[in-house]
Amino acid sequence: MLFDLHVHSSYSSCSRLKPQEILRHASGRGLAGVCITDHHTTAVRRELKEGIQPDGLCLIFGMEYTTPEGDFLVFGPFDDLPAGLSAALLLKLVRKAEGVAIAAHPFRTGRTVDEHLIRDGRCRMVEGINGRNSWNQNRGTGQWRNNYGVFLTGGSDAHSLDELGSVTTRLTVPVRSRADLVRALRRKHFIEVVPEPSAAEPEIKPFQKEPLMPRGEGLGKKPSYLPQDCVVPG
Repeated sequence: MLFDLHVHSSYSSCSRLKPQEILRHASGRGLAGVCITDHHTTAVRRELKEGIQPDGLCLIFGMEYTTPEGDFLVFGPFDDLPAGLSAALLLKLVRKAEGVAIAAHPFRTGRTVDEHLIRDGRCRMVEGINGRNSWNQNRGTGQWRNNYGVFLTGGSDAHSLDELGSVTTRLTVPVRSRADLVRALRRKHFIEVVPEPSAAEPEIKPFQKEPLMPRGEGLGKKPSYLPQDCVVPG
């Protein structure tokens, strides 16, 4: 089953991808499932129903959560996470709830994940290829895999229709619900998405980069740069 594990709908203020667009086009992109991971919210659940859609697509709700030590995709019973958690507290909460946390785009300039969280085993899953990263920003995850034994997933980080499904993760067991996805990821029932150690950056289809969120901003505050950037719903 091909899943795009990292997609932002228009409930993220930096995304122009409407929820209904995701439903209309995902299956045509060859996707069996899509995870909507908006910034600090699962408000999309007010508009869409999670689970299997009429065309067979599996729709899952997660969240991208920003901490001072990096950004994480979280899956589990986390529809209403408190703002302002440190990475250590967030990861502890996820472990206690038997959920999943994936370190998102950990080498992206201005949005890196602190390596000690990986080295100390606090986060065992890392986004190996992010569709919005450059090849140089993705390739460091392969070194973390070699050094620390983490498991690598992939996701498009789509903020527009053109990006949807550009990077996927193949799950090796059936997934029909959020609980199924969490179980599959925790049990490593997926094929790892590992960046190729190449001398040249592969060509990736065009996209518009999202603005970078400076550290310490975004948690209930309006960032200091573009007004369209992702902010936490107040």
